[in-house]
Amino acid sequence: MEWWNYFPNMLLGLLIRIGIPLVITLVLIWVVRRLDQNWRNDGAVVTVRAKNTGCWKNKSCSEEDRAKCTAYANQDIACWQHFRHADGTLRSDCIGCDVFRQAPVPVLT
Repeated sequence: MEWWNYFPNMLLGLLIRIGIPLVITLVLIWVVRRLDQNWRNDGAVVTVRAKNTGCWKNKSCSEEDRAKCTAYANQDIACWQHFRHADGTLRSDCIGCDVFRQAPVPVLT
C-alpha cells in the first residue's frame, strides 16, 4: 500500500524529466522557424527599377517579336527582370547580354 504514496511523486518526476525538455524543444523549433521565415523574406528577389535600355535593340528584334515581348511592353522595369525564372535566377542569355552587363549596380538602402 505504500507504493500509492510514491506514485504521484513518480508521475511528477517523469513530467519534469520529459515534459520540460519537450516544451523547451518545441519553443526552440518555433523560434528557429520564425527566424528562417524572416531570413527568407529578407532575401526576396528585389525588382530593380532601372531604366530599360532594351535588349531588343541589341538583338535586333522584329516588330512581331517586340509585340510579344513582355519587356518591350513594360519598359519601366529592366528587361532582365521580366525573364527571371520562378526561383529568382536569371536566364543564361540575360547574363551574357551587354544590356545586363552595362547596367548600373543597384544600391539597396
